Amino acid sequence: MFKTKKEIVFVILAGIFITNAVVAELIGGKLIQIGPFVMSIGILPWPIVFLTTDLINEYFGEKGVKKLSFITACLIAYAFLILFMAIVIPAAKGISPVNDEQFQAVFGQSMWIIVGSLVAFIASQLIDVWIFWFFKRRTGEKKIWLRTTGSTVISQLFDSFIVLGIAFWLPGKIDFDTFISSGLTGYIFKLSVAVLLTPLIYAGHHLIKKYLGQDDENHSQEL
Repeated sequence: MFKTKKEIVFVILAGIFITNAVVAELIGGKLIQIGPFVMSIGILPWPIVFLTTDLINEYFGEKGVKKLSFITACLIAYAFLILFMAIVIPAAKGISPVNDEQFQAVFGQSMWIIVGSLVAFIASQLIDVWIFWFFKRRTGEKKIWLRTTGSTVISQLFDSFIVLGIAFWLPGKIDFDTFISSGLTGYIFKLSVAVLLTPLIYAGHHLIKKYLGQDDENHSQEL
């Protein structure tokens, strides 16, 4: 089924990428508080998305990340459609352990999350790819930390505020002050985690390169 080791690596990374992106959409309606700050619990899986994005960038180029980003966006839109249908179809009265009000309370908010995340996801991924390759074309195979962290610093600034604005502020779920503080909290959290994940980027890079062996001679070639 898979002709090369490189194809296997892409499928594994793509699976991790897509799973974490979709899970983030489904759990994003829950807000948590860290000290005086509030942020969505959906932020938890995104550091893994950053990690796989950077590894896919390294080994499959701009086209690899863009293809996967648009596929993932389509899958998130599909999840939006299924959730919409699940909300519209009424629960069996007196039989279903979860009634319509409970289901709506949990997944109804996810509808706004998915809309906001779709816009934020595509915007941030395209920005991430552009900045990543801006640095890579100037540093070659050196300074992995610069292109991975640099791309995250900019792209996640946009992502943090776009998704919160569409999912929570515009529907009136939070006020403007909470929107700003939550956006900054989420951004600082994602940026901090991205820096902490830098050693994992190097570890992942080493393991993939070792696994590919001779297949890695042209690992930077785009799909």
